[in-house]
Amino acid sequence: MFIRKQGKTKIMYFPVAASAGAMAEGSVVAFSSGTLILATNTTAGYFCIGVLRKTVTTADSDYAVARLLPVEVPVEKHVVWEADVNDGTLATTSVGLYFDLTTDDDGSGVDQSASTYDIAFCTKYISASKGEFILNIGPDAIAKA
Repeated sequence: MFIRKQGKTKIMYFPVAASAGAMAEGSVVAFSSGTLILATNTTAGYFCIGVLRKTVTTADSDYAVARLLPVEVPVEKHVVWEADVNDGTLATTSVGLYFDLTTDDDGSGVDQSASTYDIAFCTKYISASKGEFILNIGPDAIAKA
């Protein structure tokens, strides 16, 4: 789960397809064919838009309806997010390095053992399973060279 710790964001509403699947609040989301999807460990940063701010379950009364979902979108560079490290082990030496999103394919955390897409830039070590990160997302995302 990604939780904003520092920096300016705003809530924007974006479309999600009917019956798009369960999505947890605090997950990084991206665009695919004009609608929101969960970002995966193979989603390029420029497709990612922000962090979902509403849980979606298959039991929701509007689950089978196309609708708008709230997304917390950074409005300045270097917004800091606290996140779980679901894959690999964060270390003090992880600070200053880029990592991918978790292999769980649900946008819920960071994979410290991979850096193909460089979505999360570590700015603070909290524990082996938690850190603070700047998300390398949106149209201005820095592509890996």
